[in-house]
Amino acid sequence: MGRDRSRAGVRVATYNVEWFDRLFDDDGALLNDGGWSARWNVTRAQQIKALTQVFKALDVDAVLVIEAPDTSSRRSGQAALETFAEHAGLRARRAVIGFANDTVQEIALLYDPDVITPLHDPKESATVPRFDRSYLVDMDVDAEPEAVRWSKPPLELALDTPQGPIRLIGVHAKSKSTHGATQAERITRAIANRRKQLAQCAWLRARIDAHLAAGDSLIVAGDFNDGPGLDEYEALFGRSGVEIVLGDGAGRLVDPNAVPPRATVARPSSARFWDRDGKRWIGAMLDYAMLSPDLAARARWHIWHPFDDPEIYADPDLRAALLAASDHFPVTVELSSA
Repeated sequence: MGRDRSRAGVRVATYNVEWFDRLFDDDGALLNDGGWSARWNVTRAQQIKALTQVFKALDVDAVLVIEAPDTSSRRSGQAALETFAEHAGLRARRAVIGFANDTVQEIALLYDPDVITPLHDPKESATVPRFDRSYLVDMDVDAEPEAVRWSKPPLELALDTPQGPIRLIGVHAKSKSTHGATQAERITRAIANRRKQLAQCAWLRARIDAHLAAGDSLIVAGDFNDGPGLDEYEALFGRSGVEIVLGDGAGRLVDPNAVPPRATVARPSSARFWDRDGKRWIGAMLDYAMLSPDLAARARWHIWHPFDDPEIYADPDLRAALLAASDHFPVTVELSSA
């Protein structure tokens, strides 16, 4: 699964690392010991070892880390990520974080400074505010716009790459989970969560439209907690948040994994969760890398799924590492030279 460095191109990834923050102390040092991680039945040392193997196998020029270590008055997510990169021996050894949030789950970029130079560059306009502010949008039928906020404001970066400037927006959209709710609460909460998730995606799409109008090459990637046909409440609102972000017509972004379900075709999957009620593992496509048409024309996508990818499945060490490292699997995009 290693990269052929003789080929010209830029490889980027998005990877949701479940509770990465729990692997570091307040000084950003790795807790590489036998204590339990936040993952079920996985020690911190086991998760660190697994993540090291996965990140080295990815061998990317830049990886968008979703659920990156916390940044606060007591902790530095940037320092923690760079400590991990040094421990793992990664080319992508420098980190940048945008707007810190209060959820202990940042959005960050690990990158190879010999290949890519990123700049945190949040945008705003008279009608579309910065992502650390609030946005008025009407997502129901009362014709009254409501203020929505991001609990994890998207990371907006201007990238200087060997293939020219690229805009990157890293996303961790609102979860629609209703864990712990009663049946009546579940329905009410699921609808409210979906409404907020869709509102965030409408806000994001407004920013995308501005970039495309300016002629920017654009990547929008991360964990959207959504996808076409993902739950039964989608019909109430007409379409999924992912479909809103993708857009329509000439301004439509491209991700071949963002496809509506078809009865005769297996759906791609980027995450794997334990269904405690059904006593089984279930898969979901939550992690996307959407590209502007100019980039998509020379792109190749890859989901690093331990069971769906024959090459990974044939590598027992990498397969086990992907399962121990996180409940999500990385998604990479290789951009060939123009």
